[in-house]
Amino acid sequence: MRVNRRNFMRAAGGAALGAALPVPAQEPYPNRPLRLVVPFPPGALTDLLGRAVGERLGRALGQSVVIDNKPGAGTLVGAELVAKAPPDGHTLLISTSSTFGISPALYKPSPIDPLRDFQPVSLVGTVNFFLIAANAFPAKNLREMVTLIRANPGKFNYASVGNGSAHQLFMEDLKQRLGLDIQHVPYKGTGAALVDLIPAKVHIMFADATVAVPNIQGGKVQTYGTSAAKQNTLIAGVAPLAQVVPGFDWQAWQGVSVPAATPAPVVARLAAEMQKFQQTQEFRDLLAKFGMEPWGPMSPAEFAAYVKNDMPRWAEAVRVSGAKVD
Repeated sequence: MRVNRRNFMRAAGGAALGAALPVPAQEPYPNRPLRLVVPFPPGALTDLLGRAVGERLGRALGQSVVIDNKPGAGTLVGAELVAKAPPDGHTLLISTSSTFGISPALYKPSPIDPLRDFQPVSLVGTVNFFLIAANAFPAKNLREMVTLIRANPGKFNYASVGNGSAHQLFMEDLKQRLGLDIQHVPYKGTGAALVDLIPAKVHIMFADATVAVPNIQGGKVQTYGTSAAKQNTLIAGVAPLAQVVPGFDWQAWQGVSVPAATPAPVVARLAAEMQKFQQTQEFRDLLAKFGMEPWGPMSPAEFAAYVKNDMPRWAEAVRVSGAKVD
């Protein structure tokens, strides 16, 4: 086959010219302010954590981090927003065990799939829960509580911060394990529940450490133990419930995630910067003030595996509890 010489030379010249042109350099990351979506209202524990993370991440990256509170639908409103954001590392989510564990099992159909829609970056810390009771409640420890409730089926009740909350799921699991007949009273938030718990209008509840610790230390409530099987670092002398109820082991977690297709180098940069400040004593002390316990360095791949293993456990807790959306 004959080749037209003029066309060949034109094509060859164009190729040579193309080869000589410089390849455009990729824009540095980040190249504008970041948006950190917090799926809780301002003032909540997750909001406080988000602002602390955003401040430190902004300093490390040389860009401001804007906190965007998007509560609703058990944190799924904010999560869906991030899942649909451009996967360029400029939109991040404070992801929690509610977002990636409870809510997808509770809200059907769920607008997100944690495994499909997100790339976990770094697990920041865990939130331990304390089983607390009114001081007027006769039982002074867990064994006495079990004996008292078993002797009076249906007489006592427990508070939670709403149907499907971790507070309810933990208590329902304890009920199942111990064969307790105790009624559920949902409230709109921990503050409202405590107002009735302290004067014994309701009797017991699980409360996260942020709320439980100051009320225990202030003598306003008594405590029977912690939800996590490991010894807590916040109050000396308060033992895990697992010492009496083998296998009982629950704690909430909080971390940072980005949309699934975010480039690996961007995810690695975010993870590296987060792990630097997460390991400082200053940040660990701040977590303690929030009632949280720090988590050791965890790579994005390890965090993703953690989420994958954790999801079925929360889904089963939702199923067993029979919880329905309010």
